[in-house]
Amino acid sequence: MEDVKIIGAGLAGSEAALQLAKRGIKVKLYEMRPNKTTGAHVTSDCAEFVCSNSLGSSDITNASGLLKKEMEILGGELIKIAYENAVPAGNALAIAREDFSKAVTERINNNPDIELVREEITEIPEGKVIIASGPLTSDKFAEAIKEFTKSEHLHFFDAIAPIVEAESINFEKAFWASRYDKGEASYINCPMNKEEYENFYNILINAPRIEQHSVDAGAKFFESCLPVEVLASRGIDTLRFGPMKPVGLIDKRTGIENYAVVQLRQDNSAKTLFNLVGFQTNLKWGAQKELIHSIPGLEEANIVRYGVMHRNTFINSPQILNPTLETRQREGLFFAGQITGTEGYTESIATGMLAGINMARRIKGEPLISLPRETMLGALTFYITDIAHLKHISSRDNSVRYLPLQPINSNWGILTPLEKRLPKKDKKLKNELLSNRSLETLNNFINNCKVL
Repeated sequence: MEDVKIIGAGLAGSEAALQLAKRGIKVKLYEMRPNKTTGAHVTSDCAEFVCSNSLGSSDITNASGLLKKEMEILGGELIKIAYENAVPAGNALAIAREDFSKAVTERINNNPDIELVREEITEIPEGKVIIASGPLTSDKFAEAIKEFTKSEHLHFFDAIAPIVEAESINFEKAFWASRYDKGEASYINCPMNKEEYENFYNILINAPRIEQHSVDAGAKFFESCLPVEVLASRGIDTLRFGPMKPVGLIDKRTGIENYAVVQLRQDNSAKTLFNLVGFQTNLKWGAQKELIHSIPGLEEANIVRYGVMHRNTFINSPQILNPTLETRQREGLFFAGQITGTEGYTESIATGMLAGINMARRIKGEPLISLPRETMLGALTFYITDIAHLKHISSRDNSVRYLPLQPINSNWGILTPLEKRLPKKDKKLKNELLSNRSLETLNNFINNCKVL
């Protein structure tokens, strides 16, 4: 049996490798770091978290939480490691990023069926291949993918939030709390009154940005990862109703609900580093320092990592992939992770899991699986591979064209609707019904198709 070649040892590639190995299939996992860097990664470990350290909610009545539960049922490997390296984050699953990546790397290095090859791949190999090179695919390999797909690459821009040292935070002003006191008080909160917020806002909108030739006026940003300065440009109150909303965050020392609040989330297991939630940015470093130091409680904060912006690459999956994540053009070639047009850590791991499962089935001569659209992962893979929803008919001349795929993460809107429509006020009940239906459908599918 030939080895499977996996390009990229990020979240998707690492998950795919572990899925294949536990089915007795040998893998060559190629990773170009540390020989070639990306500009966003800081280590050479597998499955490094580049931006936030949060995988989102663990509540199954949340779309991201439901996807995590589906991954657990399907035997996901990295989701187990994530829970083993979790740090307090209320209802969210956040990880100690260095501990998590080291744990994944150790699992891979200690697996006799996985060979980790530190080498840049510049051409798509022959044989059985999973491309999980991620949004930071190297230019040479991106050109090879472009040639194979016979289409232009799409792209969007992503930004990374700054990280500060906990001991440099002034807790005479900052306080611990989770929104609405859900779970333990696991976030550091820096409150602002109206005057402090307006001062912060004025610094932000006038701050100089890093000029990059690749970040031009027509740049696309993924909506949930917008730089804080882009959000601020939409109006003075946008941040107060977004990442800086104060609702449900009361400083019990004062009993006051503040005008705005900056939250910081634990970034490592030692509880010494915290990242600024929702503060992805492309400001110049000096401007970032001024901005952060204008936040009450962070006046003397020691910034250990500044925010940066990077370009993310993804393919036009509706023209290239089946919902199994295998390419239509070549049997035995799969794509997984954010390069498919999915967005988010959880989604990246989930598609790596599905690609690994289907590659094993391809090798063993078993039918590939497309998960039901009533499940979150099934709906997600169907969405990114179905061209129908991109069809646009001109109102002028009835001409047909197809809009480009936009990156998407798990959300309730992509699931097959419930048979019975519910009033908008019953949103919570609707999510519970969708979640219960998804898990029941998935368990039935697994039993009927003998997936595990």
